[in-house]
Amino acid sequence: MALEIIQLPQWQDNYAYLISDPATGEAAVIDAPEPGKIPVTLKEQGWRLTAIFNTHHHPDHVGANRALLRMFPDTRVMGHASDRERIPGMTDPLGDGASVTLGRETGTVMFVPGHTSGHIAYLFGKDLFCGDTLFAGGCGRLFEGTAPQMFDSLSRLRALPDDTRVWCAHEYTQSNLRFAETVEPGNPALRERIQAVAVARKAGHPTVPSTIGEEKRTNVFLRWDSPEITDYCRRIDPSSADSPVNRFAMVRKAKDRF
Repeated sequence: MALEIIQLPQWQDNYAYLISDPATGEAAVIDAPEPGKIPVTLKEQGWRLTAIFNTHHHPDHVGANRALLRMFPDTRVMGHASDRERIPGMTDPLGDGASVTLGRETGTVMFVPGHTSGHIAYLFGKDLFCGDTLFAGGCGRLFEGTAPQMFDSLSRLRALPDDTRVWCAHEYTQSNLRFAETVEPGNPALRERIQAVAVARKAGHPTVPSTIGEEKRTNVFLRWDSPEITDYCRRIDPSSADSPVNRFAMVRKAKDRF
């Protein structure tokens, strides 16, 4: 039986997630900046909070931890072992390949540094909760990691099955795709996605989740082998454009200035 997932918009453009094993009613929160509607949603669903899964230490991902622990004191708090001192209330320090359980469901931890040095993602079957590493149409800034680290992390995510659902932590898709169009304007799949996202946002609908397949077709940060993106990078620095890592780094720097 698959997880039940409730997407909770928070702050201006954050998404927190409530996930539950319907067989047991055990639930977990992923990356909540504030308690918000979490307690009332748990009550409405009849779920019991047993875990908080944090992808990284930034306040807009761990801000709810202390308040939730006051309300649900037996809740376990997950995060990467290197973030032990930076994630409030952490009880379960994790590493790459670790297993996490929620009721009868088991997920796998993927260490995906780049945005931060201790960033992880949680993979439950075909559902990927990837925080700020991979966005719909984009990727996170390199605050603590390096371009090679982020390239390796995104390569791991890109290798997941195309039907893997990407539950990222922000509604950045429209601005991400506006930038992507400046890098790869000849990509017909990208043009189609830009139009579809515009319709969804005008109607007030989220653009998350996407899928790994959709990201491979339209996300310039996963398309370092695209001839058009290679040409784009050659115009920036012909001497470095033959390296996929360098192409990724050039596109990331261009997005930082966009």
